[in-house]
Amino acid sequence: MTSPRGSPPVIGIAGWKKSGKTTLAERLIAEFTARGLKVASVKHAHHAFRIDDADTDSARHRRAGASQVAIVSSRRWALVTELADAPEPDLAEVIAWLGPCDLVVVEGYKAAAIPKIEARRLAAASREPLAPRDPKVIAVAADYAAEGGGLPVFALDDATGIADFIARAIGLPAGAPRAAGPGGA
Repeated sequence: MTSPRGSPPVIGIAGWKKSGKTTLAERLIAEFTARGLKVASVKHAHHAFRIDDADTDSARHRRAGASQVAIVSSRRWALVTELADAPEPDLAEVIAWLGPCDLVVVEGYKAAAIPKIEARRLAAASREPLAPRDPKVIAVAADYAAEGGGLPVFALDDATGIADFIARAIGLPAGAPRAAGPGGA
């Protein structure tokens, strides 16, 4: 993936269903945030999802036919866009929509050409490794003694070690966060 000029570094978390992707992403976001970085995340869903409850005013707007609904409060905002028959936006487009940040953590998007950590769990829907077929996998994080095929292998719950590795691998700043990116300096 070619990132737009000034885009922040991106790290993906990929794996099969129930492989621990969300837990790993959550822990890495918390770890990088604790280090003073401003982190954005992108989560790919393979199904319809809800961002508002069925009885909310915004849901009523969508049911009435609005193609986009912005939900805004003093604490947060969200924009829901109904795609209808339009194609799903690609990852580069989604990243371009994000505000200024130091790092984007992407969960899912297995086929995206971004550096990624492969999550593996014994309880996953499949134990077939992704790394042998994906040169963008830079490390493996597993809850068992996994073979990495020459890649570094971390314990799935070692957020600090994985974050240290990611910082070195994708060139995160050693000092103060830079908060550059789409819409930023």
